[in-house]
Amino acid sequence: MILRSIGAVALLLGGLTAPATTSATAGAKTCDYYVATDGSDRGDGSARNPWKSIEQARDQLRKPNYRKNCDIVVNIKAGDYVVDKTIEFTDADSGPDGHTITYRSADGPGKARLVGARPLTGWEKYKDDIYKTKVDRTFYTLFEDGVRATTARYPNRTADDLWSPYLFSVTPEAEYQAVHNWLFFDPEDIPQKWDPDFDKNAQMVVWSGGSWSWFTDHVPLGGADFRKHFFTLNHDARFALVNSRSGSRYFLQNTLRFLDQPGEYYFDFENSEVYYWPKTSIDKVMAPTVKTIISLHGSSPDKRVERLAFDGLALQYSDFVEWYRYGWNSSGDSGYEHKYPIYDRQIEMPRNRFGMITLENTRDIDLTRLHISDTGFTGIFMLFANERVKVADSLLANLGGDGIKVEGGYPGEGDISGHHTISNVYIDHVGEIVPGDASGIELMSTGNNQVSNVVVKHSARYGISLEVRPEIANADNYARNNRFSYIRLEETGLDSGDMGAFYTYGVHNTEPHAIDNYVDQMVIGDVLNDPAGQMPDSGTRGVHMDAGGCGFAISNVEVGEVSDDKYQAYQCNEVTNANWQDGFDRSKMEYDKIGVTSAFPYPVPA
Repeated sequence: MILRSIGAVALLLGGLTAPATTSATAGAKTCDYYVATDGSDRGDGSARNPWKSIEQARDQLRKPNYRKNCDIVVNIKAGDYVVDKTIEFTDADSGPDGHTITYRSADGPGKARLVGARPLTGWEKYKDDIYKTKVDRTFYTLFEDGVRATTARYPNRTADDLWSPYLFSVTPEAEYQAVHNWLFFDPEDIPQKWDPDFDKNAQMVVWSGGSWSWFTDHVPLGGADFRKHFFTLNHDARFALVNSRSGSRYFLQNTLRFLDQPGEYYFDFENSEVYYWPKTSIDKVMAPTVKTIISLHGSSPDKRVERLAFDGLALQYSDFVEWYRYGWNSSGDSGYEHKYPIYDRQIEMPRNRFGMITLENTRDIDLTRLHISDTGFTGIFMLFANERVKVADSLLANLGGDGIKVEGGYPGEGDISGHHTISNVYIDHVGEIVPGDASGIELMSTGNNQVSNVVVKHSARYGISLEVRPEIANADNYARNNRFSYIRLEETGLDSGDMGAFYTYGVHNTEPHAIDNYVDQMVIGDVLNDPAGQMPDSGTRGVHMDAGGCGFAISNVEVGEVSDDKYQAYQCNEVTNANWQDGFDRSKMEYDKIGVTSAFPYPVPA
């Protein structure tokens, strides 16, 4: 997690006159404009008189006199551009007349940085090494010198990049096993002395479901009953908090009494005060300003944002949310009629449909040579109607949730997402805030995608997942014709069980199981839990084809050490040359081609 100090505070782009015109290498004419940290809102977009913000360039490029018969290139000069409000692109910003508009880092990959945070100032000593300050906004993650701070928690974590240890919920009687909003605790875990001043800002992070370690809920606490030994959650958890095999793993956070070591913070929401114990310097603390830095949102699936490209930009810092649960708890809870209402349980609720870059109703969008880091939630989120989005030659690191998430539409209601390309991408440290269901790349109800030369390293749960639902008829299943090749998945399953580094759910669940998804040349390292996590769930796997997971041709796959099976699936796939079979031939593995290529533009994380 690397942070450079904020320089000039500017947002990119602005006004225009006649642009400079050059010839592209392929012979097509390009029209060049410029943005710089020392640009002006009266600039004309020329190299001598650049704009100062992306918004200014976007607004000027909407005008007919700037829409020449050329590909437009907006050259963003090196520097830090602070983003206080999401930079939004609509269908009015599409490339004109078949041409492309490219926003690129003019001085090389990562040199133009869009920073979704500002320094916190006005610190004063609270006591010992802890400082406090008044703030003018609410946020749900914090950073110091490019490293994510830990919300003050109990029990304390064992390492900065692990989630454990946890406490375990209990139940006084069997009738409470179905409860979703009361978590009963062992009196030995929660000191009685907390009762008189229980903090109304307290929150809980819990792997609901008892022994099931699939999803994590982040829920504010409404109170605590120290006589009957339970906490009240302000929102229902995904699953009940105890099952027949175990209680749920959980920890408490955001209480001042928990702030007991460097790198932790506490947010007193009622009084708009933040307390922090710095590791290095209190002057290097950054608080997010936005959840999304760049939004591409067409008016409808018929009016999409098209032919936009973003090249070489660095995007750092974004925010999380007050409370989080994955999906609705019951079929039909979205309030809309669907052919498969059960799919409400499989997708993000509207409040959580965002990434540092968010796309909805887009076509032919290129995201290349990006450096995305320190996100509050997902790095790149493609929601519903998106077609032919390319993510290439990019580094995504220190992600609050998923790295790249493609969430197509409801099954049986139109195939509106697909033909995406994800290539030469390195994704490092996945699920820092939301370890439940975290995946380096998650594809939902989407097909005809190419995923190649990808590395996913250090994930709480999955490396790559492809999901629909087991109830979906084959005719309504859009997760077809996906191809995964030259993939390396390392250090996955660190904080969850009943999983696979490569995972599918409910794909092609009914006969016939025609082969229409393909996996080739994949190396999966050891898939082992953090030992301190006290994992109650079943073991880890290399490849797990869950609830069906059929119709795959899997070839040339090697899996390291696991705690369960290297491969778990029904007998409905074609597997050739995998190291869980007899006769595995390592000479057929193209190790030199697996992972990112020599064209990768950033240093590979250590």
